[in-house]
Amino acid sequence: MAISLQDIIPQINAEIHGAISSAEIDLVSIDSRSMQNNAQTLFFALSGSNYDAHDYISELIDKGVQNFVVTHIPENLEGKATFYIVSNTKIALQQFAAYYRNLFNFPVIGITGSNGKTIVKEWLNFLLSPDYNIIRSPKSYNSQVGVPLSVLAINKMHNLGIFEAGISTLGEMQTLEKIIKPTIGILTNIGTAHDEGFANIGEKIKEKLQLFKGVDVLIYHKNKSIEQFLPCIALAVTPFTKEQGKTFSWSFKDKEADVFISKSVVLDKTHLTVDYQKESFDLKVPFLDDASVENAIQCLMVLLYFGYSFATIESRMELLYPVEMRLKVKNGINNTTIIDDSYSSDFQSLKIALDFLESQKQHKKKTLILSDIFQSGLSNDELYARVSQLVIANKIHRVIGIGETISNYKTKFVNCGTFKSTDDFIEAFDSLTFENETLLIKGARSFEFEKIVTLLEQKTHETVLEINLNAISHNLSYFKTKLKTTTKLMVMVKAFGYGNGGFEIAKLLEHLKVDYLGVAFADEGISLKISGIKTKIMVLNPENTSFPSIIQYELEPEIYCMKGLNAFLKIAEQKELHHYPIHLKIDTGMHRLGFQERDLPVLIETLKNTPSIKVKSILSHLATSDDLENRAFTHEQIALFEKLSQRIMDELGINPIRHILNTSGISNFGESQYDMVRLGIGLYGISNDDKEQKYLENVSTLKSVISQIRTIDKGESVGYGRRFIAEKTTKIATIPIGYADGISRSWGNEIGYVMIKNQKAPILGSICMDMLMVDCTAIPCTEGDSVVIFGENPTVKMIAEKTHTIPYEILTSISQRVKRVFYRE
Repeated sequence: MAISLQDIIPQINAEIHGAISSAEIDLVSIDSRSMQNNAQTLFFALSGSNYDAHDYISELIDKGVQNFVVTHIPENLEGKATFYIVSNTKIALQQFAAYYRNLFNFPVIGITGSNGKTIVKEWLNFLLSPDYNIIRSPKSYNSQVGVPLSVLAINKMHNLGIFEAGISTLGEMQTLEKIIKPTIGILTNIGTAHDEGFANIGEKIKEKLQLFKGVDVLIYHKNKSIEQFLPCIALAVTPFTKEQGKTFSWSFKDKEADVFISKSVVLDKTHLTVDYQKESFDLKVPFLDDASVENAIQCLMVLLYFGYSFATIESRMELLYPVEMRLKVKNGINNTTIIDDSYSSDFQSLKIALDFLESQKQHKKKTLILSDIFQSGLSNDELYARVSQLVIANKIHRVIGIGETISNYKTKFVNCGTFKSTDDFIEAFDSLTFENETLLIKGARSFEFEKIVTLLEQKTHETVLEINLNAISHNLSYFKTKLKTTTKLMVMVKAFGYGNGGFEIAKLLEHLKVDYLGVAFADEGISLKISGIKTKIMVLNPENTSFPSIIQYELEPEIYCMKGLNAFLKIAEQKELHHYPIHLKIDTGMHRLGFQERDLPVLIETLKNTPSIKVKSILSHLATSDDLENRAFTHEQIALFEKLSQRIMDELGINPIRHILNTSGISNFGESQYDMVRLGIGLYGISNDDKEQKYLENVSTLKSVISQIRTIDKGESVGYGRRFIAEKTTKIATIPIGYADGISRSWGNEIGYVMIKNQKAPILGSICMDMLMVDCTAIPCTEGDSVVIFGENPTVKMIAEKTHTIPYEILTSISQRVKRVFYRE
């Protein structure tokens, strides 16, 4: 992007405060945390129910940003930058993107549907890139904000666009259509995602079809459910009809479709016979599952529409590959952390990956391993100059470039080594040093950077717990919508982040600017501080012997008894501390920890005239916030908390933060938010309320693989104690995970199951320490195939119900020998 502010301002109807720079804008930003913000940035200060980017404008000015689209000028900033005042900054961003899109005249493919959008987009990019300079949505940037940011990355060298559009409720697609303005439409599979935003499936289809009201052609899987709604997207004078050539349909069943397809499975590939325009040809795609085959056919339809020869289509389609849509965080050798983005290399996704690196860096030293970058729409000179600027802005300490082109631009980077190929890098690997650093590995698929990841990754056994960082962000945002804008938020990361991983989640939460992190014991907090976490950390169950360490690492202890208070006061006075923050716990009925009402006179008297400490907050804990049958008891607790905390405040003349609500309390007793709430299990995607559960996203997926498959005869047994006896010939798969990894033995003996190839495989016999066995008789699987232990199905909540426990126990029981892999979609 390179566009003048004078051209932008009329498009967003802004009132100008300050001098308009004559310099061109080359970056639009909405993220105050991005290290790429600079003097050529136009920052849109978006705001929502619980966030407001206006709060960070002062920091951005300090970084050199001078141009801001705002709804108001923050206090004391008048004259310190140029402000463009609009009524709604998100709408202004959308208006600007729509204007910018209209500056270009080339084919644009718009993709929507419930499933498959990102995969179809990535495959089309692969299939068409030999012939076009393509601009496409990075990752899954398909929202009301993601789409504008995607479109604003177009430059004059692009000659084909591929953008995806996602919606969650009525009225959203009309806005996205104006921004994308597709000339070719693709409607992928319509499923159940975001059903809650629509009254019925028909309403959802009608809304999605709004993306295509101006296209030259709509590609879709022919079926009556779709076709009954096509008239709803009629243009002012031109109806959307097949007769006028505006639809291009395919089918496995309906021979009236423009393209009729037959399929069969041979070994590990699906063979397709394609009948089109009275001709027929065959091709193979390297997938067996229905979803992948349908996504591949959507791509096939585009190639046919573009007029590619059958031979070209056949040769390119056979090379399709599984799309990795996630940035993964992995543990590496020699105390390194790997951010694995080894399947794509384009300029826009590099910017996203560098922002992710900053949010997840676990070491001061940062290394970028980067392949040649394709399809930037820029000359190589300009491209690598910009990449160099990104590297400098993100304070990358070392660059390793791999590829013929990037090797020619080695001098653009400080502390850079280059290799002509991935094989050259691998050959030199033993002479390179990687330790105590965060490594971003980003390469185009053709460079096979997965080989580099394998070299650098810390070796563990094949069972992994995948943690979806997007889901954590989503769940945090969901609970924020229940809070007043003034309510602070503490998030619990105790017990190794409820089994999900302490530091990585804490780092994300710090990036998302939560007010406090909560841990149970001092060593948890110390570990986070040593790792670089700067957010305030409250220790909820400190032992008196840990007080010196708590002070040393600037943790904040919860004090719940006079013995603990006196012990802490003694140390604080010895160290001559002044107003060191402590948090008072009141027992209002949980009867676990806390000062009771009879303790208050001594407590208050002790706290008077103690300048070494300061009561930062007063808290209590609800016993039955998740049980509405005990609503009266919860109200009694809240009333007692109000009474006792107010007494402390009045007699000491203080005004600390007060907090009593946990996750269920936020949902069920939101009127008692006080000054702060404590979010726990809800962050990890689990609610006690089934209605609320559907709004939360699954965070943790426990996966393993099939170690061995065997077939046993009728009468043979499986496992210790012969607790399963086969009643017929049965195919058994052994999975390398057991109760030492945290899988309860009560989940065995055909009570529980795992998922293989999206099918249930019942657990047979007793679960062993390191293994369990399942019935896979009806499942076409092989050794090495992936197995889901829990995630979307079965859910942690479901397993807890069946094994008569709670989700907390399931999550926190997962052994730390199970590797955690963190990823962002």
